[in-house]
Amino acid sequence: MYFGSDNTSGAAPEVMAALVRANAGYERSYGADAAMGLVTALVREIFDAPKAEVRLVATGTAANALAIASYCPPWGAVFCHSHAHIAVDECGAPEFYSGAKLVLVPGNRGKMTPETLAAALPGVVEGDVHSVQRGMLSLTNVTEAGTVYSPAEIADLTSLARANGMPCHLDGARFANALVATGASPADLTWRAGIDVLSLGGTKNGCLGVEAVVVFDPAKAWELELRRKRGGHLASKHRFLSAQMEAYLTDGLWLRLAAEANAMGQRLASGLRAKGVMVPEAPANMLFPAWPTGTHDRLEAAGAVFSRIPTSDGLERARLVTSWSTTAEDVDAFLAAL
Repeated sequence: MYFGSDNTSGAAPEVMAALVRANAGYERSYGADAAMGLVTALVREIFDAPKAEVRLVATGTAANALAIASYCPPWGAVFCHSHAHIAVDECGAPEFYSGAKLVLVPGNRGKMTPETLAAALPGVVEGDVHSVQRGMLSLTNVTEAGTVYSPAEIADLTSLARANGMPCHLDGARFANALVATGASPADLTWRAGIDVLSLGGTKNGCLGVEAVVVFDPAKAWELELRRKRGGHLASKHRFLSAQMEAYLTDGLWLRLAAEANAMGQRLASGLRAKGVMVPEAPANMLFPAWPTGTHDRLEAAGAVFSRIPTSDGLERARLVTSWSTTAEDVDAFLAAL
């Protein structure tokens, strides 16, 4: 009954098998391996973006920080949701790598709106030498609240950003889960909706440890390449990153893994609601239920693992995350313990 996070699960068998194959013999280093060429070709095909460039790193924090640094100058402001991972979970890495300032935008359940973004823009005075300038917009899909942006919602936000001279970044640590939840195509949920650079997650969805930075404008690839090296994130034995991402994207494995995680999330949500538990909208694999006082202790005593969320409203709140390896038996045992 492990619902602590989807990055606590193991790696998918297909990914592990690819790593074993990659371990044989010798291969060129620092991203010149043959598998990296296959990864780039896969990304271009999947995203219908024949000129997209791809660079791999080992962590999501590195992917986000390097993507933002490549698009936002140190005198720029990065507009992001107040609960975004780059704001609350990355120890200042985006600011460290870019020198930029994060401007936090409110929004219900992890999603900013054109109205909340528009209200935040005047706080950054364009053309005033005493102020940071409007640098870029960063969105997260799936959001930190378990909600999902549709292509239309992203397009509305990126249109406003572009009208203010800002490129747009998407933190896609759970991008595959968002694709499955929305039924949208990878292109429709990214560059067709106005996204310039994507942090494409693998680690939370069945990889051992790999993330891709996808830039849809090839002119930005060289700067990203230099920043990756200068920042200490260019892997010497790069083939082990490439092998993971190649296996992940081949034959739709990434979507099958995400579909399993989402299906178990929906099974869990339905079961909780059937027991009278309040579970806000959660179309992917991350739930935030609220239940009576004492439930946390009872569930943990039965062996359940999850995150407690502090609250002062008389209820206990939790964060439950399903993964590609969550089983129906795990979900049903949790519901029985509840």
